[in-house]
Amino acid sequence: MKRVSLLQLFFAALLGSGALAPPMVLAQVPARFYWKTLSGANAVPLIFNSISGNTNPFDPAHIPMGDANFDGTLAIAGYARTFTMFDRSAMAAVLVPMGRLSGDVNVAGRTASQSAKGFGDPMAEFDLNIIGPPAQKTLADALRYEPGFSVDLLVDLAVPIGEYDSEKTLNIGQNRVYGRLGMPVVWQLGPWVPGRRTTLEFLPAVWLFGDNTDYVGKTLKTDPLFQLDAHLTHDFGEHFWGALDASWYSGGKSTINGVPGKKLNNLGVGFTLGYQVNDNLNLTFGYKSTVNDSAPDDLRMDGFMISLVYGWHPIIEGAKRLEGE
Repeated sequence: MKRVSLLQLFFAALLGSGALAPPMVLAQVPARFYWKTLSGANAVPLIFNSISGNTNPFDPAHIPMGDANFDGTLAIAGYARTFTMFDRSAMAAVLVPMGRLSGDVNVAGRTASQSAKGFGDPMAEFDLNIIGPPAQKTLADALRYEPGFSVDLLVDLAVPIGEYDSEKTLNIGQNRVYGRLGMPVVWQLGPWVPGRRTTLEFLPAVWLFGDNTDYVGKTLKTDPLFQLDAHLTHDFGEHFWGALDASWYSGGKSTINGVPGKKLNNLGVGFTLGYQVNDNLNLTFGYKSTVNDSAPDDLRMDGFMISLVYGWHPIIEGAKRLEGE
């Protein structure tokens, strides 16, 4: 096989996946996020979101605020790197959210307009494959790789240093530590050939929250929130793929100064389209919306997402330079 063909196959796996992009602010991990690629690969993602609903999109607790109406313009920048640990594929990523929020909030029976802007709480993510093929350490490993049925161990942790105003209920930062434990599953369906790949993917996870002891002068506590993401993905060509997405949220009851709120039991559905612009750049577009949101205290949220991910690997870049000589 010609070297250029090897490179095309590798980058189709690298950029066709979401393995080098961070979790979304809607707390739904995008399709193909946990596909694996060659150890030592790097990526810089830039993600833009336009979101509306009755909950703060920066807060993964997704606390519904009745008939409130929020609009948010959000961006996420970060860095991700793949590596090998215990002969298994691993990934570490850091992302920083930023943006603007505005809307009407009901406070003590009165409706007030609030807004917030600035940087949110940065988040670190670590992912380690525990079931599936061994890590891809060489180009030959990458070309032979097929996920089959793979399971990962996932840990996320957010640091509460984002913009926060204790006199407002609407904030970019959350003033508390929170994180996630999950087990991403990728199930290969059919052949693993660019242009023909199909996967069924799941991410069962639990979000854990510390207490916010200065929530408009009160203490906010949130029970663990269970979340299940599911994706059916398919290649429509060598450089173009799509996915049907769904998320289920359960639990996460919030208590303010001992007064309990309502547990979440909500479903969101959406779709994702991805296109490989060139060897290093991948473009993704997505939409998601809650569906069982007719009651006033139901979670209501919808949003559009556009992402650009620039990825590279020193070995591949060196091979490309040799190919051009």
